[in-house]
Amino acid sequence: MGVEDVPMLIPPQMPKLVNNKIHLGGGAPLAFIDDEEGVILLKEEPAPPEEQKPEPEPEPEPEPEPEPEKARPIQVVLANEDDHGFELDEAALESILMQEHVRDLNVVVLSVAGAFRKGKSFLLDFMLRYMYNQSSNAWIGGNDEPLTGFTWRGGCERETTGIQVWSDVFVVEKKDGSKVAVLLVDTQGAFDSQSTIKDCATVFALSTMTSSVQVYNLSQNIQEDDLQHLQLFTEYGRLALEQIYEKPFQKLLFLIRDWCYPYEHDYGLEGGNRFLERRLQVKQNQHEELQNVRKHIHACFSSIGCFLLPHPGLRVATNPHFDGRLKDINEEFQRELQELVPLLLAPENLVEKEINGDKVTCRDLLEYFKAYIKIYQGEELPHPKSMLQATAEANNLTAVAGAKDTYSKGMEQICGGTKPYLAPADLQRYHEQLREASIKQFRGVKKMGGTEFSHRYQDQLEGELDELYANFIKHNDSKNIFYAARTPATLFAVMFVTYIIATVTGFIGLSVIAMLANLVMGVSLLSLCAWAYVRYSGEYREVAEVIDLTAEALWEQVLKPLTEQYMEDNIRQTVVNSIRASLTEPVASQSSRLKSN
Repeated sequence: MGVEDVPMLIPPQMPKLVNNKIHLGGGAPLAFIDDEEGVILLKEEPAPPEEQKPEPEPEPEPEPEPEPEKARPIQVVLANEDDHGFELDEAALESILMQEHVRDLNVVVLSVAGAFRKGKSFLLDFMLRYMYNQSSNAWIGGNDEPLTGFTWRGGCERETTGIQVWSDVFVVEKKDGSKVAVLLVDTQGAFDSQSTIKDCATVFALSTMTSSVQVYNLSQNIQEDDLQHLQLFTEYGRLALEQIYEKPFQKLLFLIRDWCYPYEHDYGLEGGNRFLERRLQVKQNQHEELQNVRKHIHACFSSIGCFLLPHPGLRVATNPHFDGRLKDINEEFQRELQELVPLLLAPENLVEKEINGDKVTCRDLLEYFKAYIKIYQGEELPHPKSMLQATAEANNLTAVAGAKDTYSKGMEQICGGTKPYLAPADLQRYHEQLREASIKQFRGVKKMGGTEFSHRYQDQLEGELDELYANFIKHNDSKNIFYAARTPATLFAVMFVTYIIATVTGFIGLSVIAMLANLVMGVSLLSLCAWAYVRYSGEYREVAEVIDLTAEALWEQVLKPLTEQYMEDNIRQTVVNSIRASLTEPVASQSSRLKSN
C-alpha cells in the first residue's frame, strides 16, 4: 500500500488528530498529523527503551478447597477370617457418629440382617434414595438410573463382611420439631460357607443390640429354623447385656422377600401381620420346644411386625448385568417398595434408639459399640454351636452322667454311709471293677458326633470317676477309728513329749528349753480343746481343718517314722532273742542229759 492511498480512508471533515497511531501490515506504527494542506503521514521513531523495573513477584494463588468426600459405606466392624474374630474400627465409627451437627442428637439406627445373598444391600440402597429425596414423591428414582450406595451384585458368593455404616448421617425433623439422626447399617449375611455359627450369632447380636429397628430379611416364608436361629442370636445378644429388662430389644420387622402366596395373605404390612400372627401363635397342642421359641421372641422385642414383598422379576434374578434400573424391576415390587421404605423411615415412623429406657445419642452409641465388641472379644460368653454339635454334646454328656451314676450307686453299696470300714486293698479292687463296668456302659450307648468326638467325653468320664474314687477313699478312712483319733492322739503325744522335756530340762537348769517345751505343750492343749469343740458343735470348721492338717503333718513327718523305727528295732531284737533261744535250748538239753548219765 502506498502513502498516497492513506488520506482516502479519512473523511475531510474529521477533526484534528494528534499523536494518533496506526499499524500497517505489522510494521512500525505510523503517526498522521492534520495540517492546513492535508494529512501528513509520518513514521514514528521508536521510543528509547525505558529502564526495566523489576516485576513484582506474583502473589501465591490460594489453594483450592478440598472437595467434600463422597458418601460411601464405611466398614466399622471388621471380620477376621483367620481366627473368626471381630474388631471395631473406632476411628471410622467416630468419624461418622462424632460429626459436630449430629453427635448430640438422639439416634435412629435401622439395620438389615439375615442370610447371605438375599438382597439386604439392594434394599438399603432404595432406603438411601428415600433419605436423599424425602421431599419428592418420586424418590424411588428414574427408570434408567442405576442403583448405587451400599455395594451389591448378583451371584451366589457373599459381598458384605462384618458391619458397614453409611457415612452420611441423615438429620430428620419430626412433627414435634425435634431433630434426630438416622443411621443405616448393613450386616454380613449369615450361613455362608466361610462363617461359623459363632460368627453369624455375633454379627446378628451386635446388630440387634445397637439398632432401634432390626429388619430380619427372609426369603419366601418364615420357617421353623428361621425362628430357632432368631432365638439363638437374640439370646446370644441378651447374655451380653449387663441389665436385662422385660423387653431388651426394640422393633423387629420380618421382611419376607419373594412372597409367593398373595392369594392367602396380601402383599404389604397388613397381610404380613396376619401371616406373622399365625406363625408366632402359641398353641396348647404344640410341642414345648416350639412354644418356648415363640415365647422367647415375644419376650425379646417390644414391637414385632411383618411385611410381604413380591419378587422383583426375572430380569433382576437372571441378568448378570443388572445394575438396579427400575425399568428392569417389576412394577408390583416397586409399588410395595414405596410402601415399605416410608413405613420405616418417614419422620412420623422413626423409632429412636433406647437402652435401659433412656434415649441414646450418637455420642452414646459410640461408647456402646466399644463396650459390646469387648464382650464378644472375651471369653465370658458361651460359644454358640450348630444344632448337630449341640445335640452331640448333649448326647455324650447324658452318657457320661449315666455311667457316673452307675459307678456311684455301686460304690455306695460297698462303702456307703451305713457300711462299715473296708480295707483299702478291697476298696481298690471294687473301684477297678466298677470303673471298667461304667466305661463299658458309656461305650455301649449310641452317641452322635463320631468316635473321635466321643473319645473326649470318655476321657472326661475317666477323670471324674477317679475324683469320685478319691472322695470314697476319704469317706472310708473317716470310718476307721484310729484314723479319726489320729489328731487327738498326735496332740496327746506332743503334750506328753513336751511335758517330759520341760520336766527334765527344768530339773537340770535349762530354763529356756523348758519354757519353749511348756509353750508347745500349751499350744497343743489349746488346739486339742478347739478341735474337740468344733467336732462337737460343727462351728468353725476351717479351724478344725487346719488342726487336722497340722496333726497329720506331725504324724507323717515325725511320729510315724519314730514309731516305725521303734517297732522295727523291737521286732529285730525279738527275732534275735528268739534265734538265740532256739540255739541255746538244744545245747542246754544235751548238757543236762550228759549230767544225768
